Amino acid sequence: MTGRNLITPVQNTWCPGCGNFSLQFALKSVLGELEQSGTSLDDVVLVTGIGCHAKMSDYLNVNSFYSLHGRTIPAAIGIKLANPRLKVICCAGDGDCYAEGLDHLIFAAKRNADITVIIHNNRVYGLTTGQYTPTSPLGYRGRSTPGGTTEFPLNPLELMLASGATFVARGYTRKMEQLRSLVKQGLLHRGFSFIDVLQICATYNDMTGYYNDRIYDLEDHDVTGFEPAFRKAREWDYNNDARIALGLFYRQVMPTYEDRIFAHPPDNTDRRKRIDEILLEKT
Repeated sequence: MTGRNLITPVQNTWCPGCGNFSLQFALKSVLGELEQSGTSLDDVVLVTGIGCHAKMSDYLNVNSFYSLHGRTIPAAIGIKLANPRLKVICCAGDGDCYAEGLDHLIFAAKRNADITVIIHNNRVYGLTTGQYTPTSPLGYRGRSTPGGTTEFPLNPLELMLASGATFVARGYTRKMEQLRSLVKQGLLHRGFSFIDVLQICATYNDMTGYYNDRIYDLEDHDVTGFEPAFRKAREWDYNNDARIALGLFYRQVMPTYEDRIFAHPPDNTDRRKRIDEILLEKT
């Protein structure tokens, strides 16, 4: 048993049927297991953005930080650099991270920052009552697009593979055991862990039937191969009736952003000297 109650007494305001409950349970379960294996929960930090997902900071009894909209990742990287022994988790929404925060997501993957990013991808802005996001289906009718969207959705797994992420996975909030396993693998991976979670929004974009008819588990898949992972990521483009693969797409072991920074600190003395020389030349 964990040494503390991981669920806080704060009143939960998620809608009945929301997929966030599954993500909360997955994190609670995995953190409890990590504590039993020797990880102090005082060394865990949860960073959230703005949206329904962000209430996870209120409901999980670990160190937490509310960031600005789309800014979970720079805050998380700053925390990790300040104290590398910490295990830093980002919970972010599809609107939060794939719109406002997309540049931060790409650069974190490129740098292989040692953080775990879990995207609550319900494909809608649920907190603000149903506007479309970068992953909303083509033709989605919401409060901001009553005539239907005219944009093709973003493929986040394809983007993360192209950006250099060393752990890329997709889960589903109605496949609890697999989701819990992916979260645990992501937290144990050294490097940038990216988990896109198909999360049900029961109120504004309930895609349960659509997902249940199409999902399948990756089997006999080489997670060390970039090309197989890329082909699987492109198999479902959000717009057709193709099957939707769930599981770990790609995993690679590489030096982390923090490894490189602390192994080769910049020579600030020489840098300042050269700046002084340039300024003198200009005067």
